[in-house]
Amino acid sequence: MNSSGLMLYCRAGFEGECAQEISALASARGVYGHVRAKRDDAYVEFVADGARDVRLDSSLPELIFARQCLALFARLDDLPATDRVTPILAALRDRGERYADVLVESPDTNEGKALAPFCRSFGNALRGAMKSARLLDAAASRRLHAFFPQGGKVYLCDADVESSSAWPQGIPRLKFPREAPSRSTLKLDEAFAVLLNEAERARWLKPGMSAVDLGAAPGGWTWQLVRRSLQVTAVDNGPMDAPLMESGLVTHAREDGFRFRPKKPVDWLVCDMVEQPRRVAALIAQWLAEGRCKRAIFNLKLPMKKRYEETRMCLELVREALDGDADIRAKQLYHDREEITVFAAPTS
Repeated sequence: MNSSGLMLYCRAGFEGECAQEISALASARGVYGHVRAKRDDAYVEFVADGARDVRLDSSLPELIFARQCLALFARLDDLPATDRVTPILAALRDRGERYADVLVESPDTNEGKALAPFCRSFGNALRGAMKSARLLDAAASRRLHAFFPQGGKVYLCDADVESSSAWPQGIPRLKFPREAPSRSTLKLDEAFAVLLNEAERARWLKPGMSAVDLGAAPGGWTWQLVRRSLQVTAVDNGPMDAPLMESGLVTHAREDGFRFRPKKPVDWLVCDMVEQPRRVAALIAQWLAEGRCKRAIFNLKLPMKKRYEETRMCLELVREALDGDADIRAKQLYHDREEITVFAAPTS
């Protein structure tokens, strides 16, 4: 059946926050509708009221709880197990658009992971059929996403190649480096990949730049800075990883992260302290407002209830401290748990 709306992938358990966020964004853009969401499904469907075509997917960078935001144009139920390709091709011909590529995906749940082998094999079959039907064009501006919550049901969606995530399910495939002291290292690695673009990474993560890591021990986030040859002050009363200290790029300050202040401004402040989110946001806001750091990446550990409201309050706290002159980007990363990761910097 034809449909009009959005499909959003998110972390299982955060469907409510994702639904709140897309409803608020759509309303602000003058698009009205309702959401369909079920806890632990790891996706949210936004159904637009009366609109023939909804393309808010370019708003993905503004969404915190969505890993991927797609324009939904068809839903096919009760697909025959012997021939799923034919009805999908018919819907694509009705759509009348060519695509740069196609991703066949399932939810990021245990049930969805069981569909992974099917998605891989069916993706090859669908791609071949689309090529034969001349529905693929490497120069096209949009990518097709065939999303299977179950084997017999598919949501057909598309997204702008430039503004959407190129990773299947919107999940970066990062490998844990064995030399890193803790798995938290993947959060900062993903934050650099998701919250910064290629030009910003090249400009802002140069060898010799300075950084402070609050709550550093045993050094998972410090390790990511050191591997990029930054000079790091690691602030924590706990012990740091010995091989990391041997790099010659780390100074260990055994101090309280909330009380520590650098002797001179640094290029980066990073923080993964386990603390109340508003207290962390206030600390980062103070560093930025006082010019103690040029930019910051930090985690906010969210409460069990009213997580969307707490997120908005914390980000507004940082924005107000900089008098609205702030570049704030926030995302619930794949390697986050009950938390979000934020980039913040003054815009001038």
